[in-house]
Amino acid sequence: MDEGDRIGVVGRNGGGKSTLVSVIAALTAPDSGRVIHGRGLRVGYLHQRDSYPDCTVGEYVLGDLAEHEWAGNPRARDVLRGLLSGWDLRGAMANLSGGERRRATLARLLIETHDLIILDEPTNHLDIEGIAWLAGHMKQRREALVVVTHDRWFLDAVTTRTWEVVGGRVEQYEGGYAAYVLAKAERERLAAAAEERRQNLMRKELAWLSRGARARSTKAKFRVDAAKALIADEPPARDTVELVRFASSRLGKTVIDTLDMTLTAGDEPLLDRLTWQLGPGDRIGLVGVNGSGKTTLLRALAGERAPDGGSVRHGKTVKLAHLSQALIELGADRRPLEAVEEIRKYVTIGKKEFSASQMLERFGFRGERQWTPIGDLSGGERRRLQLLRLLMDEPNVILLDEPTNDLDIETLTELEDLLDGWPGSLVLVSHDRYFLERVTDRVLALMGDRKLAFLPGGIDEYLARREAAADGGEVPVHGPAGERRLGEGAAASVPAPGLSAAERRAAQKELQRIERRIDRISAREAELHDLMARAADDYARLAELDAELKKLEAEKGELEEAWLMEAEKLTDT
Repeated sequence: MDEGDRIGVVGRNGGGKSTLVSVIAALTAPDSGRVIHGRGLRVGYLHQRDSYPDCTVGEYVLGDLAEHEWAGNPRARDVLRGLLSGWDLRGAMANLSGGERRRATLARLLIETHDLIILDEPTNHLDIEGIAWLAGHMKQRREALVVVTHDRWFLDAVTTRTWEVVGGRVEQYEGGYAAYVLAKAERERLAAAAEERRQNLMRKELAWLSRGARARSTKAKFRVDAAKALIADEPPARDTVELVRFASSRLGKTVIDTLDMTLTAGDEPLLDRLTWQLGPGDRIGLVGVNGSGKTTLLRALAGERAPDGGSVRHGKTVKLAHLSQALIELGADRRPLEAVEEIRKYVTIGKKEFSASQMLERFGFRGERQWTPIGDLSGGERRRLQLLRLLMDEPNVILLDEPTNDLDIETLTELEDLLDGWPGSLVLVSHDRYFLERVTDRVLALMGDRKLAFLPGGIDEYLARREAAADGGEVPVHGPAGERRLGEGAAASVPAPGLSAAERRAAQKELQRIERRIDRISAREAELHDLMARAADDYARLAELDAELKKLEAEKGELEEAWLMEAEKLTDT
């Protein structure tokens, strides 16, 4: 690895990805060979499991930084706004959920200074907005990066190289996830051709690899061209018209209709008088802010929860399956093959028939793993088994709530392939943007306004609307400890006693204005330092640049004092 490398690590669950990055971080010793770090290398490592001290969130995330120090640090403010928006930093770490502690740990790592950042599943417990923010933040940083994740959109957005851990080896590819898929397809094409013309191709390949730098510089373009030729005659992922026609014949015209449906959570209204239809063959992606009611809506559509007003009606031929986030407990001594054959021994998907054993293999249960006691399976494997049992029952309407949790990329692509040929209606809730855009045709959003919004522009439109609403973008506050339990991704600060709602909004708006100005000043300061380094021999130019720098430093000091005064208004008791 070199300075500035941005490497994505992919591979099956249990293949050794986490072990590999732990060895790179020098936390796990290799069984042979050596790992050599540059002198003084500072490594930041986000584990999948961390321990948490008995302290406040602020103490854990910010360490011994004084408030004026982190408030005047653009990176710290960006991280706090992006990951801990609206949190009370005086709250205890012990009061946080597992997902909230994970966010706090990620925030702490990103505020610190490192030469190499290693992130093991950083998108777990982040929603679509959080993942988009993290991608944007990481693209701006200069440190070397190694990231293990099954989030393919994040890999494409952040990484420039890909390592695939497979069969005890690390296969290296140039580019992010999309380039990796193209290169891997081209490698497989070459391997298939080699079986037919082994000797001839081997000589050509050796000659190609032994050429000079000029020939190697064309290799990437060759790979892309070869992959494009490979998929030139590939039909679309799914024939939407044909699926809708087939779904209509099985489902009829009515699938799920809601009429003036109202949903509440306690005293909090989630949806108000919603009238909406899920039609035959519809493939809907459902997104929304945390707490907006996505899971509650799925439960109401499944008939597992009665609406608080209005009605939900199912068509007569609907055979519905709902995959919730909770794992269904199966007998610990039972075997995966038995559990699947209990539902059905054979299933027809599209025009093909698959046995229970073949389906298990597609979902990563190979060989003896099909006979491993369920009690010995990992949480991810039990999740896969639950999903497979649901699909084997051949429903014609599927409601999926975060189905990609704990699934590796290979299993995700298998699931996508199955859903491509599956005729029926689908509603999907997922933070996996790649999967959501790949599987669904339309995106609906719960924006927190008690309505269901259709977004023609998909996820990009959702993120743009959220950004325009300026919601979830506040710096955490130092309110009294215990004033509220920290909510994951909370979208508003703790209301300050003594301030009206209008005064509080004005103070928050002023804080954001000051922060934007400080960020611009910090960027200009960096430019001035570069200009001064280049003008080392031009004393007149140096004096001019130095005068501008001192003026900006003075303005920045005044702004930081103003920021503290506005922050005190929000936390003043």
